[in-house]
Amino acid sequence: MTCRTLRLSGLALAIAAASVATAASAASFNRIHSVSTADNLPASERNQETSAEIITATASGDMLVYSDSPRGGIGYIAIEEDGSPRAAGFTALEGEPTAVSAVGEDVVVGVNTSASFTEPSGFVTLVSGATQQVLGQCDLGGQPDSVAVSPDQAWVAVAIENERDEDLNDGAIPQLPAGDLVLVPMSNGSLNCEGLKRVDLTGLAEIAPSDPEPEFVDFNALGEVVVTLQENNHLVIVDAASGEIGHHFPAGTVDLAQIDTEKDGALSFTDEQKDVLREPDAAQWLDDERFVIANEGDYQGGARGFSIFHKSGELLFESGATFEHEVARAGHYPDKRSGKKGAEPEGLEVGKFGEDTYIFVLSERGSVIGVYRDTGADPEFLQLLPSGIAPESAVAIPQQNLLVSANEKDLVEDGGPRAHVMFYQLGDDAPAYPQLVSDNDAQGAPIGWGALSGLTADPQQAGMLYAVNDSFYAGQPRIFTIDANQHPARITAALEITRNGQPAEALDLEGITTDGEGGFWVASEGDADKQVPHALHHVNAEGAIERTVTLPEALLEHQTRFGAEGIALHENALWVAMQRPWQDDPAGHAKLLRFDLSSAEWTAAHYPLEESARGWVGLSDIEIANDTLFVVERDNQIGEHAAIKRLYALDMASVETAPLGSELPVLEKMLERDLMADLKALNGVVTDKVEGFAIDAAGNGYFVTDNDGVDDSSGETLWWSIGQVK
Repeated sequence: MTCRTLRLSGLALAIAAASVATAASAASFNRIHSVSTADNLPASERNQETSAEIITATASGDMLVYSDSPRGGIGYIAIEEDGSPRAAGFTALEGEPTAVSAVGEDVVVGVNTSASFTEPSGFVTLVSGATQQVLGQCDLGGQPDSVAVSPDQAWVAVAIENERDEDLNDGAIPQLPAGDLVLVPMSNGSLNCEGLKRVDLTGLAEIAPSDPEPEFVDFNALGEVVVTLQENNHLVIVDAASGEIGHHFPAGTVDLAQIDTEKDGALSFTDEQKDVLREPDAAQWLDDERFVIANEGDYQGGARGFSIFHKSGELLFESGATFEHEVARAGHYPDKRSGKKGAEPEGLEVGKFGEDTYIFVLSERGSVIGVYRDTGADPEFLQLLPSGIAPESAVAIPQQNLLVSANEKDLVEDGGPRAHVMFYQLGDDAPAYPQLVSDNDAQGAPIGWGALSGLTADPQQAGMLYAVNDSFYAGQPRIFTIDANQHPARITAALEITRNGQPAEALDLEGITTDGEGGFWVASEGDADKQVPHALHHVNAEGAIERTVTLPEALLEHQTRFGAEGIALHENALWVAMQRPWQDDPAGHAKLLRFDLSSAEWTAAHYPLEESARGWVGLSDIEIANDTLFVVERDNQIGEHAAIKRLYALDMASVETAPLGSELPVLEKMLERDLMADLKALNGVVTDKVEGFAIDAAGNGYFVTDNDGVDDSSGETLWWSIGQVK
């Protein structure tokens, strides 16, 4: 076959070339393509929900096949001669596909047809990768979950989960009928249904031994199958040829320290948990003796990491909270999933590229992939890869230096990102992502961060900036110190914002500016329904709010939820960008407010907004430098619909304001930079929220995006500089 090289976009190459490698080796993975599963829909059905859950690649690497549960079939993505991926079709199946695994150029699919939890049923089918037609199928007598094909293509293993009803008796097991392992022989590339055999897995686990719930299967080169019994917290090794159980043992427990266990709008890695059940989901063999498990926890446990076992049952490695800490440092920790699951590692892939074997750990709720090198002992952490929302599985294609992930979450009904298949290539460039990470705090735990909004620069130190988080972290309003004199940029400190010695409440911080004396002014966007006032707050160097300036009643009588987004200090006056028009504004115009700190007088001007074919357009951040007022203007669209992400400039000499209640002057703006190319540089889904902009002491401009706290978001935070701003 032809070995292809897929290439990064020009801007992404520039970013990577300018980077300093953070991994121990120069080799790293970078995302080079993203394909929406919606591309496999007819144009008339573009708004239908789709998904990419489990993905596999044919032996040639030319075709990728993924299970699409909402559509009831499997989708195809072809890799063209020039290396570019293309949506390549869909095969409808008579049920819900649960997993796929390649057999040469064909694919086996597990399909669930269960009428109810107590009447599970399903089949395994073989589909041609070339014609996309069904070649045959075998009844399984239960609900399939994972499927795997042995390296010699002699056997298909199917985990018959017969999953529990989580609404019955609070989801407690046992709930019969019990699951088992089905082994289907293959003859001349076809399923041999008559030779199907079942492996009884009851009586093995200490937890609910009468009700094993097999979750995942994988083969080694010896024809042995590792089976995870997630709810039972048990692992089983089966010889496919004989159908005999060789080894079985509990997955065990983990003691965790420095973790976040509360869903409280704060990222505090100060908790601990003892004897947490691993409850593994995915498993992958590293060689014929060792395998790795992802400890998702879906019942009573959830150890938040991954472990390596010898097939005899010996524990060889436990990640503990270290994987979760890497997720948190990159801003991907999902606070709303704190508790027993945390970052929720669920999927795994193992691939050998050259002489190195890589372990890929998928954080479903963190929407990120951890990359480790297998050393034969403790694996070596290399990097994190950004993914679409909820990466469920991945497949390595070493002959093309590719890793491909399937990201199952499709938010089309909410106007959010679609499900995606993403491509990463191994090369000599340094990692392009993450672009912003945090250091540890004084206790050695990660500085938790996310949902960054406003940005400002230190007036004296080049490359030193400050950012605030918005109300997603209402329990932990913070000012973050960012050192951008390195790649990735680093959050070196977090200053808690307090009122009367306690974390300040009723804040939605969207803007920040330095006061020139070691303190800050912050802008809080109000929301009457949540009793959050529209206000400006002066914060001293210790983080205490010393003064509050509420917006005047002349404005508040026309208020909406979309208030102050950006703030800047210029000649003893605060300038405030209001995100969207209020009730007293003409259509297509938002206010720029000016508050004189000496006279306490409010004046304003109207800023003309661009027109958008979809959604709304508003303002994000503002900055004043070089006698110029800079404004970030954006629409609220993402992905293929994103269009207006821009930086505009206004000459301060021409900026006039008038008293509130009078006719306000309309400002003239000039386009300084279209940000769409910047947002596409990492070859992911274009985000809607360019939230922060600042110009540092050396005159360099910096941008940051808001990742929405990793809630219904990919969690990606983009941080970049556009160099000197004239």
